[in-house]
Parts: sequence; structure tokens; C-alpha cells
Amino acid sequence: MKMDMYDNMFSKDVGSFFRSPVREIFKKVDLNAIYSFAGGYPSADTFPLEEIDRTMSEVIAKYGSKAFQYGATQGVPELREAVAKRCGVPVERVQITSSSQQGIDVCTRVLVDPGDVILTSSPSYLGALQSFRSYRADIRGVKHSPDIEAFKQAYEGVIAQAHAEGKKIKFLYMIPDFQNPSGESLTLAEREMLVALAQKHDFLIVEDSPYRELRYEGEHIPTMYSLDPDRVIHLGSFSKIFAPGFRLGWAIAHPDILDKIYVCKQSLDLCPPIFDQYVAAEFLASGRLDANLEKSIALYKDKRDHLLNLLAEYMPDGIRWTHPEGGLFLFLTMPEGFEAVKFYDKALAAGVAYVAGEFFHPDGSGKNTMRMNFSFMTKERMTEGVKLLAELLRATL
Repeated sequence: MKMDMYDNMFSKDVGSFFRSPVREIFKKVDLNAIYSFAGGYPSADTFPLEEIDRTMSEVIAKYGSKAFQYGATQGVPELREAVAKRCGVPVERVQITSSSQQGIDVCTRVLVDPGDVILTSSPSYLGALQSFRSYRADIRGVKHSPDIEAFKQAYEGVIAQAHAEGKKIKFLYMIPDFQNPSGESLTLAEREMLVALAQKHDFLIVEDSPYRELRYEGEHIPTMYSLDPDRVIHLGSFSKIFAPGFRLGWAIAHPDILDKIYVCKQSLDLCPPIFDQYVAAEFLASGRLDANLEKSIALYKDKRDHLLNLLAEYMPDGIRWTHPEGGLFLFLTMPEGFEAVKFYDKALAAGVAYVAGEFFHPDGSGKNTMRMNFSFMTKERMTEGVKLLAELLRATL
């Protein structure tokens, strides 16, 4: 059977699909057999197995067969109410999703037509860029500037260009807290500025906040949603604060937006996984999630500090990196002329993995950058991995 016999069967959208370089790494290698700074995996040490086991038994005793039946598309009331209480919003503004990745996808699906503009940071989250491309959106990235006026003017310029081309801007996608991949956060003034731009030019904001509760230092900053609840869609996830095996997240938005997401989800998965929802709801209500989260934050802070110290000790001159106050990632910038994609095969062959930064840039720039994760490996393996990566870089630069 010829493989090209299917070519005229696929939809036009297939041509817009983009393979995740992170997932391609996972297909090729055993992450435990190399020094992997590549994935965004939480540490398995943060998974509260005994508490989860006890909670599962409690759910079965409490709900019986109901925990294994179909459920409401918007999510079980117990979890919606728990999320609403945690986030300080009315329950009618909460939709449970099957991961925050699904939240990104359904927002794009219900808001974007082919050719519509989505604004985002550059770099930005790879999974979001994949979703946007699959719906044939026109993605316009804006690089961050510490000068807020220059930052504003950069966005104004991109907005003006889109309008001059007759394009409709549908939303701004932003991870304001400990961004993936850079680890950086927006200040309150920057959040206020972006919300004001959305109000001025009449587009929505999708605020993706999977790392918000993983803060290791500094002051908590108000969400963008809190600045304009009717214009901002706030996405959250249990993957980083509980366990990614429970494919659960949430969307908080105006009921008119949630109604379209609700209908969209009916054709995707009918409802989020019911048993998982009851477990998450009980874990929240019992206080076990917060107790475990406190331990996770202490562990990740220690790992972040360890990686920052390793980079300072071993990395060659001319390399700089971000200093995140939370989250799971930091971002390295090498001297101009370095190409992280070309260097990757050499690094992987030697036994160390990272993600090349250009994949996170909508325009393919950032060729001299790479993302590193500090949550997955032990400190001992991080030490050996940084030493090896630094040695390879020193021989190349």
C-alpha cells in the first residue's frame, strides 16, 4: 500500500499541524537514560501517592457508581464550586476542562477564524502555538521589554499593522506568571497596560496560568482576569499543582463565552473525566492539596536555586539566563551566531537534552536560545547534566 494514497483524504487543516519538538524527543529517548532539561514534567516526588490512594477510596465510598458514570459537560458541581472558591469567582463563571491545554484549544476553536490575528509574547508556549496554527490563525509575537513604554509601543505597532492589513485581532494570549519558556512574569503595570490595550482595540485576553501557584519568592501579583473579568478568559490547571495524570483544568470567563465553550466541549469529550474530578474536589476540600503544594514549592525552589548556582559556576562566559521567581523553567541566551537547533543533535548524542528556543518564537527567531527545566531531574543528575552541557558549549562557542 502506497503511503501517498491518503494525501487527498486529509483536511486542509492537517497542513497547519506542527509537531512538538518536545514530544519528538520523548519518542526517541528514555528520559531517565539521559540528562533531560527538555520536558516540563513535574517531579514525581511531588505526587502524594498515599493521600491520592486514600482519597480515591473515599470517593468510591462516597459516590459509588456515580463516580464512574457520564457527567455534566461543565464539570461536576463539587469541583466547580471548589475552583470558584479558590479563585474567588462565581461558580457560573467556571468550566472544568480536560487539561488547560484543552482550554487553550477550545478558546481558539470558538473565537478564531482562519486568518484572524492572535497576539502573544515572543517567545510563547509551544502548545499554544501548535493550537493556534492548527486553526490557521495569524500569530503575531511581541518581544518583552523592561521599558514599559517601549513594550506598549511594540504592541501598538503590531496592532496598527494588523489593522492596516484589514485583519481582525481576536485575542492576546499570555502566561503572565513564570512564563513557559522564559520563566519571567509580567509586572502589575504591564498587566494593566495590556488590559487597557485590549479595551482600547476591542480584543479579548486569554490568560494561561498553570504555574501561578508555584511562587518561590516575591509578591503575588493580581491576575489579568481580576482587572477586567468580562474581557479576560482565565485558564488554570491541576497538572502542576496536583498531578498531570489527572487531566483536569478550568476556564473562568463571562457566562456568554463559557456557553460557547460548553457547546464546543460536547463535541470533543462530552465531559471531563468524572472520577478524576471527584478526586480533585475531595483533595481540595480536605486541605491535602494545599499541604502537598507547600512541599512542592519548597522542593522546586531548592531545585531552581541549585540550577542557578550550577549555571553560574560552569557555564562559559557570554551566556546569560533568566532568574524566575517561580514556575518550572528558565531560558538561556547564547552569543549571536549560535544555533541551538543545530547544536541539539550533538548534545543529545552526548546524553543531554534541552529545547531549542526558536520553537517558542512565532517568527522562528531566538535561534541562539534554549529552554531548561529544573523540576524533573534530581539535583545530582542536574549537576552532571549542566557540567556536560557546559563542556559541550565551551567546545563549540
